[in-house]
Amino acid sequence: MVVASSIGADLAMAFLTQTKLPVEYAFFDGEQFAQIGKGTRRIMTLFLYFAIKSLYWSKGGTLKKILWCDDDSIKSHFIDAGKNLTYTNLRRQISDSLEDKHFPPLSKELQKHTYFEFGSIEDHFKYRQAVMEAYPCGHYPVFEGYDHMQYQIRDPKGFAEMLAHIAERDCMPELPFIRK
Repeated sequence: MVVASSIGADLAMAFLTQTKLPVEYAFFDGEQFAQIGKGTRRIMTLFLYFAIKSLYWSKGGTLKKILWCDDDSIKSHFIDAGKNLTYTNLRRQISDSLEDKHFPPLSKELQKHTYFEFGSIEDHFKYRQAVMEAYPCGHYPVFEGYDHMQYQIRDPKGFAEMLAHIAERDCMPELPFIRK
């Protein structure tokens, strides 16, 4: 599971703490624990709703504009998500904010297979200590000289290889810009 947004972190945590489906590895990327406040979330809900619905309405045509991705193999999943999404359900999910409560508990075993990446030059790096205290068994690589998503954008193949390495070996690969 790869999570790349603050709202995604909330939804992923709800999934990880309530699901019975096994998740072998989780990779939280960048600003995911920026803790967006409820007021901002209320404003964002309508925009996110139309963005996700547009994937259904356009038969996946807006995928590249929303996610910078135009991979035909994943379009059908996003089209289905847009088709099934209701505004009420999205509003209910988004109203939950890590800002207003403690981080949800994760089992020690899952923490051992969870990677919380922070970029050293992003404002959200300040949340790293709070996340480390909440999940003491997790991994906390710092992408030195990067901010949120820069590695993914500059080298998507390298980023994908890093995720494959984590899944295959349960550790971060040796990369020149990663510090612990």
